[in-house]
Amino acid sequence: MSLFGLNRPLRAVTAASCVASVVFGLAFGAATAFADDAQYPTTTAQTPAVAVGPQYDTTHVYVASADLDAFVSSFLATFGGKASPRAVFTVTPTPSKTASQYVQTPVGMLSVFAFETPVPYPFGNERTGYLVTDIDKAVHAARAAGADVIVEPFDDPIGKDAIIQWPGGLTMQLYWHTKAPSYAPLELVPDNRVYVSKYEASNFIRRFVHFSHGKVVSDNRHADGAEIGKNGETIRRVRIESGFGNMLVFVTDGKLPYPYGRETTGYRVADLDATLQKAQAAGVQVLVAPAQNTQGRTAMVEFPGGYVAELHQLAK
Repeated sequence: MSLFGLNRPLRAVTAASCVASVVFGLAFGAATAFADDAQYPTTTAQTPAVAVGPQYDTTHVYVASADLDAFVSSFLATFGGKASPRAVFTVTPTPSKTASQYVQTPVGMLSVFAFETPVPYPFGNERTGYLVTDIDKAVHAARAAGADVIVEPFDDPIGKDAIIQWPGGLTMQLYWHTKAPSYAPLELVPDNRVYVSKYEASNFIRRFVHFSHGKVVSDNRHADGAEIGKNGETIRRVRIESGFGNMLVFVTDGKLPYPYGRETTGYRVADLDATLQKAQAAGVQVLVAPAQNTQGRTAMVEFPGGYVAELHQLAK
């Protein structure tokens, strides 16, 4: 459920209207799975490009009602930006009620939900909401690439939404607006951080690249596991770039020390130390102190309400 919009919760809508959307995609059957040693797709001409841009893609955050204000305030104090007014809506295709806000920052967007009723299945499992140019074409393209449709497209006051799931279990939302929003590009594009098993990693990567019309920019099968708390071990680390933004895929055995695997987004910042100082002053807890990784420095934090995130600064 992404509320998207300036002066509208979690989407680009008016201050008085807002809705959430969610789409997840699952894998093709075994008969259509890519072989593990197959080449990454070199063409995606058979499916339409449906991405709009990373400034329209949101991380979905679920918090308790009592934590909503503290979470939003701490996030804005850490990264800057602005939030839509808090309002209560039905953002699912079945009856429910949630307080929600859309948070817009220079380093990434959030759709924040504080449900006042039980959360209908499968909402709450989606990690991100991706704005698409056409919901029907996007769902068709996701299916063609091997995603399962967990929640079929449904209407909301400003467009349509769906939920898809990919091989390996990655669940996400797709959403579309009848009136397209217009936002400036992000100053720094965050990473969608994905953890998958070795059994589905190549299958997921190829299928998502196919759907997103993206590219694998790095694939290190012997990366230092210390980056995700697995000191002395090696992992596979894959970086993907597409019109939906950045994705960082960690291929592991699933034996992860806390808090790794709990984060869904890694935020790139210009100055990690300065950002952490602002975060701690706003009540954010540093879970893992800054450390070197393959591209610079990284840290793990927890915001009020329990939202865990990675922060990183690239080496100059």
